[in-house]
Amino acid sequence: MYKWILGLGGYFTTRTLGGGLFGFIIGSLIDRTTSKSGASNSSSGRKSFQDSFEYYRQQSSRYDIQTMLMALSASVMKADGKVLKIELDFVKRFFASQFGNRFTSEHLQILKNFLDSDKIPLQEICADIRTRMPSEVRVQLIHYLFSIAKADGDVAPAEMNIIQKIATMLGVSAVEFESVKNMFYRNVDSDYKILGVESSVTDEEIKKAYRKMAISFHPDKVATMGEEYQKGAKEKFQQIQDAYEAIKKRRGFK
Repeated sequence: MYKWILGLGGYFTTRTLGGGLFGFIIGSLIDRTTSKSGASNSSSGRKSFQDSFEYYRQQSSRYDIQTMLMALSASVMKADGKVLKIELDFVKRFFASQFGNRFTSEHLQILKNFLDSDKIPLQEICADIRTRMPSEVRVQLIHYLFSIAKADGDVAPAEMNIIQKIATMLGVSAVEFESVKNMFYRNVDSDYKILGVESSVTDEEIKKAYRKMAISFHPDKVATMGEEYQKGAKEKFQQIQDAYEAIKKRRGFK
């Protein structure tokens, strides 16, 4: 049902076949999520890698998108050796906003199971995501993971490393990763890195890079996704605008 609703919605919203196809894909994932059922799994103590992978395979057939996101969330939350309440609260808010009443206490149990695992099978999970989600959504996932890491006010080196590893496995380009990273890691070159260029490029190259980024990361690209995805897309788009305006002011061109 959702695949047709979101497919048509994507088409009429964007007036493009690409928008309709994107909505159809997301709707298909939601249909699969809501139609399958099975007994819930629980576990205690530390799990081996194989146990974790088997758990993922069992749960992903039932929860699909939610389970994949829980696995990525857990990877970032535990990266620096401590899981903070403020990070957990952020994840809860995101899932409640993104999935509504489809987000239940069972999902929190899934998160706990991944947090308790010795090793999360990121390679397999990211490979799944690459086949199910378009590049625009995968970039937004990196934005979401950085938001978890930044929830306590600072992105630790270990958190940065795991997010970069996930980005590589998701097929997110180095330029896209640096762009999102510099929204959370600001320095003198951050405005240029957000646009995906070096500070030595010409004014015309900056204008060209800005136009390319503005098109690639326009919020309409994720118009069929949930509220939190759209919020992240709007924040990224605004930061692209702000970076461009800051460079224009600094260089004095229009």
